[in-house]
Amino acid sequence: MSNVTLAIDDDLLAAARRYAQDHGTTLNALVRKVLEQTVQPRVDSWFDDFERVADESRGSSSGRRWTRDELHERRPAAEHAVRRTARR
Repeated sequence: MSNVTLAIDDDLLAAARRYAQDHGTTLNALVRKVLEQTVQPRVDSWFDDFERVADESRGSSSGRRWTRDELHERRPAAEHAVRRTARR
């Protein structure tokens, strides 16, 4: 593993050291982790993003269940809304 010298603002360095200490790690490990996540993003990170968006979504099926045929129908969105409202 190689060593690197960086020029970092004193306040930023102090904050980074506090952050690392508060999170039970070292500044070296923190910098390494940030670089790995930035330069070598995980292949499955799209799924993490999907889960986050899904969790933050306010959408709800209100308990509605669809059949396989309904899920694969090809109709304009407006027709779906009208049909769905009529069933309630």
